[in-house]
Amino acid sequence: MNNKRYYLSRTDKKIGGVCGGLAEYFEIDPLLVRVGFLILFFGFGCGLIAYIILWLLAPKAPSQF
Repeated sequence: MNNKRYYLSRTDKKIGGVCGGLAEYFEIDPLLVRVGFLILFFGFGCGLIAYIILWLLAPKAPSQF
């Protein structure tokens, strides 16, 4: 069973860690996720709303000692 969970990134974040967390979860380049959010924002107007919702609802990544 896959116990993969989505968390806000602690290491790869520009504002809130949403894009970095999505990139870690899907194992893709964070730049692709950021470009995707920009396309959603400027093209359809929903990127900012999606970003804010994910930022508020997603848990922070557990700290590693």
